[in-house]
Amino acid sequence: MKYLLAFLVLSIVIIIHEFGHFVVAKISGVTVTEFSLGMGPRLIKFTRKGTMYSLKLFLFGGSCMMLGEEGGDSKAEGSFDSVSVWKRIAIIAAGPIFNFILALVFSILLIGMKGYDPAVLYNVAENTPAYEAGLRDGDHIVKVNGKKITFYGDYQLYMFDHEGDSLDIEYKRDGKKYKTTLVPELVKGYKYMMEVYIDPEKPLISDIMEDGAADNAGMKAGDLILSINGEKVETRQDVSKLVDASEGKELLVVVNRDGSEKELRITPSKEYREYYDYGYTFSVERVKCSPLGTIKYSFKNVGYWVKAVFKSLGLMITGNVSLDDVAGPVGIVTEIGNVVDESKSDGGFYVFLNLMNWCIMLSANLGIMNLLPIPALDGGRLVFLGIEAVRKKPVPKEKEGMVHFVGIVLLMLLMVVILFNDISKLFR
Repeated sequence: MKYLLAFLVLSIVIIIHEFGHFVVAKISGVTVTEFSLGMGPRLIKFTRKGTMYSLKLFLFGGSCMMLGEEGGDSKAEGSFDSVSVWKRIAIIAAGPIFNFILALVFSILLIGMKGYDPAVLYNVAENTPAYEAGLRDGDHIVKVNGKKITFYGDYQLYMFDHEGDSLDIEYKRDGKKYKTTLVPELVKGYKYMMEVYIDPEKPLISDIMEDGAADNAGMKAGDLILSINGEKVETRQDVSKLVDASEGKELLVVVNRDGSEKELRITPSKEYREYYDYGYTFSVERVKCSPLGTIKYSFKNVGYWVKAVFKSLGLMITGNVSLDDVAGPVGIVTEIGNVVDESKSDGGFYVFLNLMNWCIMLSANLGIMNLLPIPALDGGRLVFLGIEAVRKKPVPKEKEGMVHFVGIVLLMLLMVVILFNDISKLFR
């Protein structure tokens, strides 16, 4: 079921993209020869007003084929090339634009139901850089080094490649704004660890390090930690504090697995770590807002994901992101499936919210990637249409076709590499 839901999320994002092309093509007088749901052999098909609507075997993605795109008379009435260059630009741009609209709609639903997540401090430990800088529990971070922080994600995005930097922080407390400078402390030494990845919002195991302490004790991804040595835990920080204080002694860890409690005995491993300590952790509570506030933060949420895509692209170009950090369809389906597993213990409502969040992220991602000037993608086609609009005549089809062909070949090679990497990660 979890993988079916993952495929459904991906399919919605891709189908809405193709539906954008479809709607604007119809409005512009272009004949859509086929609009399909899925890929592969056709299972069901019917024709209405010159368009074949089909359901294909593999329920993943879709396509919108227009008259003249697969040979024939490209200037025939109703063909893509028969309409003005501005209508063609609108048709091609409609796919990414519909992705942004989808991301906005889901953002409105998500924030309307759960609120948004500001960067509010949950705990500021005494005798730490944050405490010495004057920060306290409940302070609301609004700027870091001049960068506006609307969501906790904005803070994470900024810190991704600024770890260890001094932070000029602007924050709110009791409705008033304050400023301070925080200089992190470089901590070197040994820590005791269960060797797991824990969800930032609750003590839920999102992944297990192979052959690590938790793995050898039988802990699994999706386990929700309830207590350690009889002490109740509610946050990731609670777990880290109790494990580190164990000094390597065996721990009795009680977890909720698929609705029932299970006891595990785990002996933490001792590892040398170097990291920057800022001295605070963030709250995971979302803040409900008015209908106008919901619209406002929904637009900002789409903007956040757009920034995140460009940030990721920049990190890829500079080599700060490895191939293991990139996921194709298989990797995305696997990750969505893991999220479903992790959230199902909280109920179907939270599964739905997490799937919506994935839709927002993927839809914004697809919209941006398709607007990049890459041959064979919408952005590459828009470049040639832009040239045509300026020159008042199209680029010769043979030359444009060759550029797009090379682009398709390179994209296919990249997809093969990513697919191979996705599959290999499943067996690590």
